[in-house]
Amino acid sequence: MVCRSESDQDPRVVTPWGTRGPKNTLPAEEQTLDRWASAGSGDRTGEGRGRRCASRPRSESMWRVSAHLATRARPWRRSGRAGKTRDARVRSGKQGDGPPTLQPWVKFCSSCGGEVQAAVPEGDSQWRHVCTSCGKVDYQNPKMVVGCIVEHQGKMLLCRRGIEPCKGMWTLPAGFMELGESAVEGAKRETLEEVKAMVDVHAPFAHFDVPRIGQAYILFRGSLASPYVYGTGPESLEVKLFPFDDIPYAEIAFSSITIAIEKYVEDRRIGRYSVHHGIIDKKPGSSPNDPTGYELKGYFATPTVHTV
Repeated sequence: MVCRSESDQDPRVVTPWGTRGPKNTLPAEEQTLDRWASAGSGDRTGEGRGRRCASRPRSESMWRVSAHLATRARPWRRSGRAGKTRDARVRSGKQGDGPPTLQPWVKFCSSCGGEVQAAVPEGDSQWRHVCTSCGKVDYQNPKMVVGCIVEHQGKMLLCRRGIEPCKGMWTLPAGFMELGESAVEGAKRETLEEVKAMVDVHAPFAHFDVPRIGQAYILFRGSLASPYVYGTGPESLEVKLFPFDDIPYAEIAFSSITIAIEKYVEDRRIGRYSVHHGIIDKKPGSSPNDPTGYELKGYFATPTVHTV
């Protein structure tokens, strides 16, 4: 698993007529500083999405992106003098005054190599990465992280991370689901890769969303399977079975893992497992394991028939 935290964003704003650099910007209070929710990352942490529209000269005609997909950007307007009132487009119930900045790793089209710019395709309501040459839309979608809470003889199996971020901190075996596998298959594979253990998956345990970085965590309850051995994988420094009273909460790598472990220990204390769901609202700039850097919203738990 990898985790990405907040990073500074490029102050330039991409428009259909070019990029507004530091020497040709709108007034500071009108610049677009929000960023899109990111996708991808070994396992990452953060969230949020800036949604804004921009203005354009009233004399300009609608800008169209030529493409085999018949992509078209929405019109945007601007008054004659900078800093005056502007016409803001409503998108997903929010208003703004400029297009969002592009993700830093999406600059060129993966099909033709053309320049990619921010635009709202025809029939869409979201800003997308659109190629100005062939019109291909590069959709950025959430990533799914899958893993296991592995219990053996009344202890929980954790691994100490051997890679950044949070190198040297403890976590559950988990990582990104690959194409061609189910969530359970991905959880088993990640467990085998990170702690060299075969597991029996018993039931779903938790689903936590982290919108700021476009991730969904799906964790399963499991136990060591025959031959009941484990070891240190290439991305781990150490693997250990912890008694539940000795879990090092202050050294857990990610807020999502901390919440999952706490809910698991609480279920064991109650004597019955539940399926847990919630939204981890990370504060901008907070570290992956900051205990005060997030708020768990929309939380609920559905009790199951499975007892401890």
